[in-house]
Amino acid sequence: MESPQIALCSLVAVILLLAGYRLRPLAVDRISRRQFVDYFKLSGVPPPVPLPEFNVDKAKARPYRPFRWSYHQTMSLKKMDPDYFVELESTYRERIAQRKALYKEHGKKIIDALPGSELACRELMEMVVQFLCARYPNQFQLDRRSGLLHNRILNTSYKLDEEDPLVVLNENVPEDYLLTLPDPKTGLYTMVAGVCCSALGWNVSTKIGKPLKDIHDVVPDYKEKMEFSMDRFFSKMPSDKPIQRGSWGLEIGQPLYLQPDDPHFALRNKQDPNLRLEDIFLRVDWQTLRRLPRSGSIVFNFKALFTPFTSFQNEPYIPHIALKVLKEGKRSILEYKGTWHVEHKVIPALEEWSREQEEKGWVPKNWEVRTLDEDPYFPGWEETM
Repeated sequence: MESPQIALCSLVAVILLLAGYRLRPLAVDRISRRQFVDYFKLSGVPPPVPLPEFNVDKAKARPYRPFRWSYHQTMSLKKMDPDYFVELESTYRERIAQRKALYKEHGKKIIDALPGSELACRELMEMVVQFLCARYPNQFQLDRRSGLLHNRILNTSYKLDEEDPLVVLNENVPEDYLLTLPDPKTGLYTMVAGVCCSALGWNVSTKIGKPLKDIHDVVPDYKEKMEFSMDRFFSKMPSDKPIQRGSWGLEIGQPLYLQPDDPHFALRNKQDPNLRLEDIFLRVDWQTLRRLPRSGSIVFNFKALFTPFTSFQNEPYIPHIALKVLKEGKRSILEYKGTWHVEHKVIPALEEWSREQEEKGWVPKNWEVRTLDEDPYFPGWEETM
């Protein structure tokens, strides 16, 4: 007969499962060190189309322009394209070197994990490695007998059973990952591990151990409009329906990792009359969100992409939408994004480019601004690739 304690634990487990929660693994010694399982089959997410002719030095990222109108704070979720769980492009070598240097300098502000997250971290690494080998077969190979991952771009190898999974990710993938699990006491999804080199104004050490509501406490309208729906969404999210979304900002230069005490951060507090348009960049953090099928962890991954602001001049409709957002968008959201320090330069430029595009016939005159059907791209974007 079951002991009262075991019976109680079983009852709690059933209640949590019925409520949509998944229990975190109990101990690291439960982690299997045998060959990888087929995560495509296990998760229900199909494998990507292989790119045997892929050349990382010539590859371009898709031109994400996640501008919307009407503009308000929402999750703005879309179905994830299975081919783009991880997207490599020509900045790969530079970014990996930058990530390794950031971890060496900042330690747990870049990579950290709480006890109980071991299975989730291992599972995430295995899923990403499996994706890389399937999508980029000439760049990444896994020797399943020895457990060695070979990175042919950087000429490096990793014995996966002996490495920290988050370090492996940091040194091979130009993406950040934040892992969450439901807290056993509250049921609220809590950040339990992370590898993040592209944080603006925060870092892993300021977020780890916190539930979603505290992680997002600085986001305008989050508590009023998104907190309940986010917690509910996490509790019910299946592994076979990953989603994606994008956030954006306008930056001077290309700051990847920026903390409040960095002198570059102070540039947001003034409008430099001598600032050049060529020094302004659109920063897009393109994000995916998915549940890991074994551990039940829900993982954010995101990558910072920088595009010269001057590119907008040749992108139909984008100057119109960006101008509308900057001039009429909710001020608290724009203050959170920190666009004020460049608005004195970008708004006049967007006005000029909007007129030019109407004169060229790219955009109908007096077009009523709205979110594009091609969102998060623009008409004809494929020709730029």
